[in-house]
Amino acid sequence: MAETVFISGATGFIAQHIVKLLISKGYHVVGSVRSTAKGEKLKQNVNSENFSYEIVEDLESVGAFDAALKKHPEVTIFLHTASPVTFAENDVEKEILLPAINGTKNVLKAIKAQAPQITKLVITASIVSVDSVGSKSVDETSFNSITWEESKTSGFAAYAGSKTFAEKAAWEFIETEKPNFTLSTIHPVYVFGPQAYGVDGELNFSNTVVSKLLQLKPGAEVPVTIGSFIDVRDVAESHLVAFEKEGAAGQRFILTNSRFSNQTLLDIINANIPELKGKITEGIPGSQTPTPTTINDKKTREFLDFKYIDLKKSVVDTIEQYISSQK
Repeated sequence: MAETVFISGATGFIAQHIVKLLISKGYHVVGSVRSTAKGEKLKQNVNSENFSYEIVEDLESVGAFDAALKKHPEVTIFLHTASPVTFAENDVEKEILLPAINGTKNVLKAIKAQAPQITKLVITASIVSVDSVGSKSVDETSFNSITWEESKTSGFAAYAGSKTFAEKAAWEFIETEKPNFTLSTIHPVYVFGPQAYGVDGELNFSNTVVSKLLQLKPGAEVPVTIGSFIDVRDVAESHLVAFEKEGAAGQRFILTNSRFSNQTLLDIINANIPELKGKITEGIPGSQTPTPTTINDKKTREFLDFKYIDLKKSVVDTIEQYISSQK
């Protein structure tokens, strides 16, 4: 009998790819969504009897996941992908920090209290909970050294803090509460790639890095952005490995492929998307050489043991889908 996986934040960019992959591999999936409209839309896209959804309107509210887990005693695996990805700077403590931390704590408490049959929890974390600004080198054992006060200084600092403190709270829960389930965490860098079921609404934050380049007219100067990327389909695959493969329990996995700059992205777009040729800037091809990475992900790559999608395919697939959606 196929196992049943619960995935929080099922309508998210990464989450939809995970749902699609789980269904393709024969799992039963229960997803949490914020509204009936979102749930019905996703159910229509997934188009499988093996998918259902439960409404969890507010991740922060005490007992947010209790009713959903009580209703599904068949669930044995929990993937927690739901967390705010916003850099709004109105009240970062209320809008970013606390929702991420309390949402994670609610999941942990609900599983322990309501679903003792769940044996594995995988949390979608971020590279920002591993890497501090100015770090010379980081690996799977590294933690961001950001403080609570530093987290309140800007929207991005709050995002970094939210991911860091939420993850630390999860590991502390495992250590002190000793629940029936194990924990693994996934830490992606910039996540590029097409959406699982076509472009529907806004692009995720990382993909806006790519899409904004389409607005640069011929001759326009290319702003400097340099970072590391991973394709969303590889992030989805890693979530499955993190509960399917023996030895994944207790591990942190850094998901990073290669470096990029705005210019390298433009070089790929101009060379591979003919309909954009002459409509966007070329910049200075070959310039903005990405700096070497400070991330040591050797342990993750050896454990995951699958070939990552390269930058060219990831960018081309993203742009082709985006252009098609605009027509």
